[in-house]
Amino acid sequence: VQLQASGGGLVQAGGSLRLSCAASGSISSANVMGWYRQAPGKQRELVAAIIRGGSTNYADSVKGRFTISRDNVKNTVYLQMNSLKPEDTGIYYCNAVYAVTTYWGQGTQVTVSS
Repeated sequence: VQLQASGGGLVQAGGSLRLSCAASGSISSANVMGWYRQAPGKQRELVAAIIRGGSTNYADSVKGRFTISRDNVKNTVYLQMNSLKPEDTGIYYCNAVYAVTTYWGQGTQVTVSS
C-alpha cells in the first residue's frame, strides 16, 4: 500500500487546511489510520488517529481544532485543521496500520505564520 499525503501549505494563524492521505489499496481493513507531525528539531508525534470501528484519538494540543475522518470508498483519510497556530508547523505524515505491516506516506509541509 502506498500513501500519498497532500493539502499542506502556508497559512496564517487562525486559518484552516485540510490534509488528504490517498491510499493505493483498500483502507477498510486497516486497524488504524493516523496523522503524525514532526516539527524542526523535534520527534515525530501522533496528532490524530481513527480506528477501524470509527473511534478517534487526538493529541491534547489539537483537541477541538482538528478532525480526522476516513472514506473507505475513496480509500482516503482526511485531517481537517482549524484555528491553526504557529506551533502546528511541521511535516505531516499519514500512516496505515494493518495486522502485519505499517505503511507511511511521504509527508506534506504545513507552515503557520504568526
